Amino acid sequence: MASKKYLMFLMAAFFLSLNMFSQVKIGTTYDSTQIPSKRMPQHNEFLQGTGNFPAKPRNQWEIGLKYGLFQISGDVPSVFLTAPNFGIHVRKAFGYVFSMRLEYINAVGKGLSWIQSNNYGYNPAWFSNYNAPVRQPGMPDYTAGTLDPTGTQPFDPVYYNYRSKVQDLSLQGVVTLNNIRFHKSKTGFNIYGFAGIGGTVYETKVNALDGNTPYDFFNNITGGVYKNRKDTRKALKDLMDDSYETAAENQGERRPKLFGNTFKPTGTLGIGLAFKLSNRLNLALENRWTITKDDLLDGQRWQENPVGDAAQTGDFDSYNFTSLGLNINLGAKSVEPLWWLNPLDYAYSEIRNPRLMRLPKPVLPDSDGDGVTDQFDQEQTPQGCPVDSHGVSKDTDGDGVPDCKDKELITPTYCQPVDADGIGACKVPCPDSTCPGWGVKKDDCAISLGALPSVSFRAGSNNLNDDNKAVLASVASRMRNNPGCKVVVVGYCASNKKEQQLSWDHVNKVISYMVEKEGISVDRFIFNYGQEGGDCNTVDLRAAAEGEDGPNTVTPPHPNLRKN
Repeated sequence: MASKKYLMFLMAAFFLSLNMFSQVKIGTTYDSTQIPSKRMPQHNEFLQGTGNFPAKPRNQWEIGLKYGLFQISGDVPSVFLTAPNFGIHVRKAFGYVFSMRLEYINAVGKGLSWIQSNNYGYNPAWFSNYNAPVRQPGMPDYTAGTLDPTGTQPFDPVYYNYRSKVQDLSLQGVVTLNNIRFHKSKTGFNIYGFAGIGGTVYETKVNALDGNTPYDFFNNITGGVYKNRKDTRKALKDLMDDSYETAAENQGERRPKLFGNTFKPTGTLGIGLAFKLSNRLNLALENRWTITKDDLLDGQRWQENPVGDAAQTGDFDSYNFTSLGLNINLGAKSVEPLWWLNPLDYAYSEIRNPRLMRLPKPVLPDSDGDGVTDQFDQEQTPQGCPVDSHGVSKDTDGDGVPDCKDKELITPTYCQPVDADGIGACKVPCPDSTCPGWGVKKDDCAISLGALPSVSFRAGSNNLNDDNKAVLASVASRMRNNPGCKVVVVGYCASNKKEQQLSWDHVNKVISYMVEKEGISVDRFIFNYGQEGGDCNTVDLRAAAEGEDGPNTVTPPHPNLRKN
């Protein structure tokens, strides 16, 4: 019945842990405040880019409390005992995989055999209280009710039992098996194995007397109707008290003692599964097996066959502790215990969001030194010649002579072609009337008054669209070909302050674009805004009449209403 209760308890705790695990929040990577001072030089090298590896962070200690089932594996079958079998441990990580812990266990094991035993002459706990001769080598075996060799003494049956109080202290190495994850930040459960060495102190007693009187097993059990395990054990429990008053056979003075009880060095190994409840708490299910190299934990050195013959071959006892525990992480300014962290999480975080990126200094060759790299340079330009964004020598007037060699920077089209110095035909003697531009004066304007297009803005806007820019480019081309022409830029509407300022903005926008983007001198424009008889969103351009003049810049009438 006790075993079923424990099983139900463990299953309930397991499903509770799964439910709580679903609510776990995954933590973040560590920062410099969690690095111990002795490892800060390494961490600083990493942050400054002179070292490849970050320092290991300071991690929390774990304290664990556990309660569970304790069984001794020996010559006498064990039974489950609702005793306070508990343990406590402290654990510290030395890396992401390996940690160590110191564990103490206090437990009580109990056993009861349902098979009668008659050859207990080797066991002082029984032959000192029951009617049995001390066995001697070479003596024959006897069954219950027979006489010894003298014919005077019956051989009484007994049922082996024991209760053993065990205290265990061990130091264990723990290896974590699943915290290194390649495709997720962290895990919510932890699988680990452990092994270690320690020491066990135990005291074993048997229940041989009812008060001061030996139990009458023959008349109450053996001679009755109890033939199977269940009925026999029930009858034994009804017959026997819970005194365990007789000291079982022990190692005497052959083994060291501690607190008056037998001490044995032990080896321990086991496996565990922990479920994360939060960054501070986790629930652990463990199974631990301890090897004692001692055959008297159950108070019985020799096994017996069901027929009662003594098998005088002993084997060492061991014990098992299956527990459910609550583990608590302790430590300020520390990360979780390293066995809960994924060491790749920090590396992936740095790759995804690097705090320091070392990039090689770019090497961009520029063979001709014009400021445009060879990858994009379309021309090997002579030294000192200004170029455009494609590395091609600038030729402002398009006469085929780069500006760096052109002695007449702007040559009108009608004066082209030019000579090697970029001087147009208008400035050189011409032998006959076939010379281009012959007879045309440099200062003459060949643009008729109505030959220039208008620029239209969207209502309430002062931005030039691509169509407007194309219009102004054509105007600029004609102005370059007619250096003697001035252009009047006319804006309309002035019925209120807003219209006056918008008209000014439109005119100013056109002139500014022509000067800044097309390279036309501002002196060649006449600023004229706020006129009547035109569309408020239209700017007209026309060639200035002979002798017509005016300002090329005008102060805005209402600057607080200016459109950008």
